[in-house]
Amino acid sequence: MSLNPPFRADHVGSFLRPKYLIDAREQKARGEITAAQLRAVEDKAIAEVVKMQQDVGLQSITDGEFRRTYFHIDFLEQLGGVQCDPPVLVKRADGSEELAPPAMRVTGKVTHARSIQRADFEYLKSQVAAGLTPKVTIPSPTMLHFRGGRAGISREAYPELDPAFYDDVAAAYGDELQSLFDAGCRYVQMDDTNMAYLCDEKMREAARQRGDDPNELPHRYAGFINKVVAKKPQGMTLAMHLCRGNFKSTHAASGNYEPVAEALLAEMNLDAYFMEYDDDRSGDFRPLRYLKPGKIVVLGLVTTKFGEMESKDTLKRRIDEASKYAPPDQLALSPQCGFSSTVHGNNIAVEAQRAKLRLVVETAAEVWK
Repeated sequence: MSLNPPFRADHVGSFLRPKYLIDAREQKARGEITAAQLRAVEDKAIAEVVKMQQDVGLQSITDGEFRRTYFHIDFLEQLGGVQCDPPVLVKRADGSEELAPPAMRVTGKVTHARSIQRADFEYLKSQVAAGLTPKVTIPSPTMLHFRGGRAGISREAYPELDPAFYDDVAAAYGDELQSLFDAGCRYVQMDDTNMAYLCDEKMREAARQRGDDPNELPHRYAGFINKVVAKKPQGMTLAMHLCRGNFKSTHAASGNYEPVAEALLAEMNLDAYFMEYDDDRSGDFRPLRYLKPGKIVVLGLVTTKFGEMESKDTLKRRIDEASKYAPPDQLALSPQCGFSSTVHGNNIAVEAQRAKLRLVVETAAEVWK
């Protein structure tokens, strides 16, 4: 089994919030408790979810994203020059709900106004047992461009996007990574929907309507990500998780990784990639042929959207299939996404969440010995 991140048995990061934490957040929104009182409740919930991860045998430990409402907005809105509007819940004709994407606008020069995750990491680190690795998850910087395109970025602040916008965002991310590193963090995962969305023809057409070329964007984003990687402190593992949407067990996009595979796996200088492969929406494993030596793909073969359990035999067979395109020592196993990318959570029971994590740990132990 791997001794360094990413681990042979890993996970994406978010977990179902306990009801008492959701209740406390609602009390805070109504002004019934203070921010300090809410943080104390969050601390209690995080201590519990850390113990759960340790009990099932995981080596990387997160805070479950328990201090966030949304996986991306809570971070991005703390960057200088960025404004975010909350997503809107939209009722579908069948009665289900869809989360309309938030409006994210760059209204001024992007800066690292303050340390964003440091205090949260320091508490997480204090709860993690010796020998295990606390992991921080943050949204990918590409999210500041993809949703709005050129129209979402101030022309006064950035008459031209390249290189000023990309350099400023990379510098802000570099400052955050350095702040985390100084606090002892050695493992960071960037959550990115946009590279996965560029596998979906509907999303590709939306990019065209915004004035972008969906064939060029993956390569531009590879250069953008590499600007961040260049500022990563030496000794820190920097990974990317690709997500096709994860709101209340729904998804937003589908499609084989082929349109982005070369830019993702051959051009980006990241250490690892968490790739969704839990069902047919993700296509086959052929895109893994672009994986560069020394990089790891964490196969997201276990779904977090539904409680039905996968079998070890099926997981092992799929790992064998992936091994036809990437060496087994460059592969690992995880759930396909978090269990609760937003505060609302997926439609899955807490017991199933634990069982799926245990399944990942046990399967990885048997595959990689």
